[in-house]
Amino acid sequence: MLENNQALVVKETNSWDEALKNEKWVTPSVDIYETEDEFVLLANMPGVSRENVKIKLEDESLVLMGRINFEEAKDRKYILNETRIGNFYRKFKISDSVDRDRVDAKLENGKMVVTLPKHERVKPRSIEIK
Repeated sequence: MLENNQALVVKETNSWDEALKNEKWVTPSVDIYETEDEFVLLANMPGVSRENVKIKLEDESLVLMGRINFEEAKDRKYILNETRIGNFYRKFKISDSVDRDRVDAKLENGKMVVTLPKHERVKPRSIEIK
């Protein structure tokens, strides 16, 4: 019982650190391919909006995080549910061949596309024969 007109406060998890501790996280499926100039990472994150994505480079890792509306997703009356429900989290070790200053990311239709450009020093180059 509440005394002195105290309000019942429901704490909403807003910080990413709190969410990592308190919410359910699943691993997104990922494809990675390489071109001559870059590595491209494609991560499936259905239900994640642009404002609920966090990508960071820390130490020698690339971290992807995406939050869904978990309460809405878990309360649906599923007839068939083949996907795991939860926020998305994945961490990748990246080599020093990636130019960290030029990493780029975009979210399109639930697919995160992260472009990791290669340093010039590791790109293949042709040697002119004299």
